[in-house]
Amino acid sequence: MLVIGLGRFGAAAALELRRLGHKVTAIEKDGFLAERFLGRITHVIHGDASDVGVIRDAKAGRFPIAVVAIGSSVEASVLAAANLVDAGVQDIWGKALSPEHARILDRIGIHHIVRPEADTGRRVAHLVGGRMQDYIEFDDGFAIVKMRPPSETIGFTLEQSGIRSKYGVTVVGVKAPGEDFTYAVPSTKVSAHDVLIVSGPTTLIERLAARP
Repeated sequence: MLVIGLGRFGAAAALELRRLGHKVTAIEKDGFLAERFLGRITHVIHGDASDVGVIRDAKAGRFPIAVVAIGSSVEASVLAAANLVDAGVQDIWGKALSPEHARILDRIGIHHIVRPEADTGRRVAHLVGGRMQDYIEFDDGFAIVKMRPPSETIGFTLEQSGIRSKYGVTVVGVKAPGEDFTYAVPSTKVSAHDVLIVSGPTTLIERLAARP
């Protein structure tokens, strides 16, 4: 896998990919940063990925997946991304600094666009002061959340409370205190101290989470 940029986002991605057992090559313009990661990931190239020659010399087209993690310059990010598209990388992930940046990356053919600050902000907004304990939202308006059970479910099985028919969401797992998560079935009984894993359209999950 190829990672462009070893700032906070890129470094975290590269190190985690390496921990998961992937071979990771990184291209970093800053010589100090490039040197810091020698020996910590598979291969580090000191170079500017916005220069098509650097991408060519790195043989970027041989990598099945690339991550453009440049966070200091929209221009450098777009040029590096365009170079990867031209090199024929089949699966490219790009970090966007703004909605405008995201639109440009989308138009030049980046397959997956991540906006860490915006995504984190939305996630925190769903977590603070609410029943949700964790929240993951996908691009198509679908979410998976970890949440405390609404009062109308407590003491009843999932079939009895009818969460799916009432709210259009699915309880996929339940965790009782001190126990592992288990897959939910219609006969699963919910207690006040349980934690639920719920999936479904974001708007419908928000409706459920608003219940007392």
